[in-house]
Amino acid sequence: MTATTLTLAQVEDLATQALTGAGASKVQAAAVARSTRLAERDGIRSHGLMYVPIYAEHLRCGKVLGQAVPQVEQPRAGVVRVDAAHGFAHAAIDAGWAAFTAAIRAQGVAVMALRRSYNCGVLGHHAERLAFEGLVGLCFTHAPASIAPVGGKRPVIGTNPFALAVPDGAGAALLVIDQSASVIAKSEILLHAREGKAINPDWALDSEGRPTTEADAALAGSMRPAGGQKGFGAGLMVEVFAAALAGANLSIDASPFSGPKGGPPGTGQFFMGIDPAAFDATGFAASMMRLAAAITEQEGARLPGARRAANRARIEHAGVQVDAALIDRIKTA
Repeated sequence: MTATTLTLAQVEDLATQALTGAGASKVQAAAVARSTRLAERDGIRSHGLMYVPIYAEHLRCGKVLGQAVPQVEQPRAGVVRVDAAHGFAHAAIDAGWAAFTAAIRAQGVAVMALRRSYNCGVLGHHAERLAFEGLVGLCFTHAPASIAPVGGKRPVIGTNPFALAVPDGAGAALLVIDQSASVIAKSEILLHAREGKAINPDWALDSEGRPTTEADAALAGSMRPAGGQKGFGAGLMVEVFAAALAGANLSIDASPFSGPKGGPPGTGQFFMGIDPAAFDATGFAASMMRLAAAITEQEGARLPGARRAANRARIEHAGVQVDAALIDRIKTA
């Protein structure tokens, strides 16, 4: 398979051209292209360029409204609500960001809820964005139903990740936890299906509730929750915040993030920001450094997010290896 090396700027430009060509406004396309660049930069292929043809398909079929203009309101001092208007989540997040961060600094704690949204790319990047501003970020996003309750067969919640990022006091993130309720992200199974590869039998069940190594059978069945009932519980918690509180569709009512069937998924996100300065900022920083050291001083152990950071340093220098066939799909999307 022939591969081409692209710079991160070229990755962003390729995504921008495909999205605007499929009908996205400059604002919508720019936000998603930046997210695509960040995913490729961190080595998260499943949320990078491979998703651009899907975004383009959804723009063309109306599952995402490329000309949407997000509407921001602040009903209370510590609450920002954004109606994404069935556009990309990325642009809606950007639209509410200034009001959200201002509310965090004014109140000490604030939340931003998005409805009538779409998937938001790598959730950890949004939590990390808060950490870059010296804030603690806790983020939730849900997805179309793909996880059945333990003992059941019918999916009820999505892979429903949450992300936590903590500032390091120097303009970066000390750690970033980004994990879904499922054993593996559904996008990884989509990637295996696209490449015709078998999946791990612990990742998913077929439509009859049986373990499967076939990616297509897994997509027709359900994802396995990480840690069994505990993983399902974590996903249910995310559903409460990102769907019910945000005023978005429940996962059981959202159309798929893959394929053209159904209208806009109408999913949601829920972000919480906390300013350590509103508490004991010095004590918090000292405690986090001690906690981090207790992990990193152990041989073979690393902080959550360290692997992404290592990928980031390498890929920023070496560029991104992209299959020529994927580039062709993007250019013709």
